[in-house]
Order: sequence, then C-alpha cells, then structure tokens
Amino acid sequence: MPDMSLFPSKNTKLEVGLRKLIFSKGFRYRLHARKLKGSPDLVFPKYKAVIFIHGCFWHAHDGCNVAHTPKSNQAFWIEKFQRNRERDSKAKEWLEEDGWRVLIIWECALKKSASFSVDDLIEFVCCWLNGEARSCEVSGWSPLPMLEVDINVGKVQKVHSEW
Repeated sequence: MPDMSLFPSKNTKLEVGLRKLIFSKGFRYRLHARKLKGSPDLVFPKYKAVIFIHGCFWHAHDGCNVAHTPKSNQAFWIEKFQRNRERDSKAKEWLEEDGWRVLIIWECALKKSASFSVDDLIEFVCCWLNGEARSCEVSGWSPLPMLEVDINVGKVQKVHSEW
C-alpha cells in the first residue's frame, strides 16, 4: 500500500498555475475552504461558485488516457478510486443543494487539450464565474461546454452540458 502522504492533494503545479491566471483576470477567491464539503480548491463567495481541479489518475477520469489502474495491488486501487469518486459525487451534490455552482476542471484540460487552448479555458472560467451557468465540468478531450448569453442583459444564463 503506497504512502498517500507523499502525493500532494493541494497546491499542485496545475492548481497554482490556474490560480495565478484567474487572479490576473481580477477574480479573488478563498483556498480549500474546509467548511465546504470536499474542500474545493477555489471558492468564489461573491459568485457562489467553487472550482475543483481533479487529477485524472486520482479521480479515475472516465475516458481519459491518463486515468489507469496500476497493475500491482489492483484491488487496493480499484477501491481507492471508487471511494474518491463517491466522495466527489457527495461533495458536488451537497454544494449544489446549498446553492453553490460547481466547476470541475480535469488535469487533462490544463495539460494538453486537443480541443482548446489554456487562454480559451481561462476565458470560459471567467464567463462561467460572471454568469449564472449551472455546474459543469471541463476535460481535455472534449470541447468546452457551451454557455448561452442573454444579449439583452449580457449575462451568461446557462451551460449546455450532459453532466
């Protein structure tokens, strides 16, 4: 059984990089709010929104080539991934029931997306935060979710997502 304390769960390179880009766009946030279920990576109280940055391996991202089950000690890993996914699902459900919007950004979306650039992703996050779009997720192997803009008020109304 691996020592999980050797793997950082917060302040990873991807998380810090995304935080800097969002901060540079003028958004202010809280980090890892322990009072909220799941301790979201970024909490935007002004927008009643949270962002989780999920590692594809650790959160068993469906359909992603980064997510795989190690060959050794497979029973341990399968159980570990299942617990992680259940915990993620419960946290998202609790947050939404409490009126929070949840954005999950997968590691593959930040590393090498074939569908969009990091600039496109940051623009999407800014629009999502400023608007009233519901919860969604962004992965690197699918296009960014579509946001509908109400031209009359200039606000984002909702997100088209299968999630």
